[in-house]
Amino acid sequence: MKSKVAKIIIYLFALLWSFITIFPLAITFLSSVKDNQGILLGMFSWPETWEWSNYITAFTRAGMGRAVLNSIFMSLSSTIVVVIFGMMVAYVLTRKQFKMKKFVYSLFIIGVMVPVHTTIIPIANLASGVNGRNTYWFIILVYAAFNISQAVFLFTGYLHGVDRELDEAARIDGCNDFQILSRILFPISTPIISTVAILTFIFGYGELIFSMILLTDESRFTIARAMLTFQGGYQNQLGPIFASIIIAVLPMIILYVLFHEKVQSGMMAGAVKG
Repeated sequence: MKSKVAKIIIYLFALLWSFITIFPLAITFLSSVKDNQGILLGMFSWPETWEWSNYITAFTRAGMGRAVLNSIFMSLSSTIVVVIFGMMVAYVLTRKQFKMKKFVYSLFIIGVMVPVHTTIIPIANLASGVNGRNTYWFIILVYAAFNISQAVFLFTGYLHGVDRELDEAARIDGCNDFQILSRILFPISTPIISTVAILTFIFGYGELIFSMILLTDESRFTIARAMLTFQGGYQNQLGPIFASIIIAVLPMIILYVLFHEKVQSGMMAGAVKG
């Protein structure tokens, strides 16, 4: 009897949590097919007329299709940079002995605590100095820079728990440092790599401040930057804004549905091990 009651409680909680999760998305979708009057007078009501033209406006005026591709490209590129260089740094910090090792590690820990937006002015000046405005490579490096410290922190915590006898066995077989890292430690570290990749990708996909400062060319706008197209000093076009939100969220939903098992296992294993 107690087990049945416990299952009922768990199912009710899961149902409630599903409703809390899906309800905002449903309201956003309904708002995406309304005009301003329909949204302001009854956001929770059923649309009187389905304004599918809001999606056409989002694609034509804001270029949401191109913006989604830009965001995916920048986020994916910064994720690759963070994973590769983060693992290399973590390998050196956990497997090598050198002077100022603790100091170097402390610098990365301090980097985790630096507020991102306190660096806006220096990064803007740096972008002007190296001609980095409206370039993919500069904003990719900015995204990577703000995630590398957290990646090193998680990777070092994970690699400290990996037995070094694996390294010694690989060296006996003739492997060098690069081969140990790529053939032994990378496959073993898949859970924590998944965790870091997820966090880095999400950061870049939804980032707004640096994209506003560094990107003025509409062809390079990210999702968050493109949404500002429908905001003006006198009138906001709410329907296309909500349509843009649905367009932006849809790729993330598809990715999660396809890879939700790896996402969940990576987050859990990375949290416990790291």
